[in-house]
Amino acid sequence: MDKLLASVPDRYGLVIVAAKRARQINNYHHQLGEGTFEDFPPPLVESRSKNYLTIALEEVAEGKIKHEYKR
Repeated sequence: MDKLLASVPDRYGLVIVAAKRARQINNYHHQLGEGTFEDFPPPLVESRSKNYLTIALEEVAEGKIKHEYKR
């Protein structure tokens, strides 16, 4: 958890970043079934998990996700 919070300022931001990325990964996998690869990038880490949220959190922990907050 500390590694995750080091890359995102607070827990709430972490939830938002991870949820948005998990949705992108989910959409990517749906596009695989349809044969289109237009809008969503593939997972950026190799993961043993099939859970999209877990994959997204692993990407955040490894610093693969860039994000910024508009205040």
